[in-house]
Amino acid sequence: MPNPTAAMLVIGDEILSGRTRDANMHYLAGELTKHGIRLAEVRVVSDDAEAIVGAVQALSASHDTVFTSGGIGPTHDDITAEAIADAFAVPISIRDDARAILQAHYDRQGSELNEARLRMARIPDGASLIENPVSAAPGFTLHNVHVMAGVPTVFQTMVASILPTLTGGAPLLSQTLRIPRGEGDIAGPLGDLAAAHPEVEIGSYPYLKDGVYGANIVVRSTNGAAVDAVIGKLVALFPEAQ
Repeated sequence: MPNPTAAMLVIGDEILSGRTRDANMHYLAGELTKHGIRLAEVRVVSDDAEAIVGAVQALSASHDTVFTSGGIGPTHDDITAEAIADAFAVPISIRDDARAILQAHYDRQGSELNEARLRMARIPDGASLIENPVSAAPGFTLHNVHVMAGVPTVFQTMVASILPTLTGGAPLLSQTLRIPRGEGDIAGPLGDLAAAHPEVEIGSYPYLKDGVYGANIVVRSTNGAAVDAVIGKLVALFPEAQ
């Protein structure tokens, strides 16, 4: 039985403009792999409600789980929560439990829970909260969509709280061989090996070092014995592999 699939939706003009480098996709992919869930698709959209709604609806229908990052803060351009509510056609309002979490947090800080900060307590009907031990403002889960902050430290803690609730599959195992030949030299035998072993994924990732072309060949599968077998055949085909 194939492993469950996940998708990620990265939300924010700052990502698309190049002002901010996204670190969350790399982290999420690694954590999902360890949990036996395949990150199959990633989309990046601007702070545009229609774009967010369309992407959420499409990804939710196509994958077992969807993770979003960005757009749940206190400013005017933080529109993700409203867009998620629209995507599932449910009302959204300030929820008492989310408000209480924020109130306690700002009381400890000696700060006011003002109107802007209260925006972070807006939760779509039917959603469950995702704990945020870093900055208190909760994320939420609605259906199979987990809505989380874009700040990497917060995103990571939210992922850690969500993963134990998800049903994963067998962890994806991988081994890598470095072959100091150009891809054009190895493409034929590599293709034949891939066709003969559909139970594994074989990826070729070229590099150029000191004027020499080569390729890192990555073999992946949930079946460790199959990975070992293919690696052995690669070494036999390309004795110079490292």
